[in-house]
Amino acid sequence: MRVEKRYYVYIMASRSLNLYTGVTNDICDRALDHKQGLIDGFTKRYKINRLVYFETFRYIGNAIDREKQIKSWSRAKKIALIKSKNPTWIDLAEDWGKPIKMQIPRSARDDKQNGNVLQTRVGGAR
Repeated sequence: MRVEKRYYVYIMASRSLNLYTGVTNDICDRALDHKQGLIDGFTKRYKINRLVYFETFRYIGNAIDREKQIKSWSRAKKIALIKSKNPTWIDLAEDWGKPIKMQIPRSARDDKQNGNVLQTRVGGAR
């Protein structure tokens, strides 16, 4: 079975509302890279580390066209776009990459598991 590829246009924001618009094929990894300050330049310098908006596309060309369109907009128009989908400006990737605890039903456990808790990560394998 072939997995359909997805592309994302996203907007990251700093606490002081500096904005960055980008495109990626892995929104989880890209958001985590921004959060951890792994992308040098503007986003690292201004601590732009909160995912406040994203759109999904099937074709990379459409995603790139949309990224260019948004980048050409005024700041006010970008803010209106964010507010239309995320009026409280919550970080959409706040818990991505953090360990979570999953309860495993007794009937699904084997004797070698430690208790009934399995740790995994939200939003990816980091």
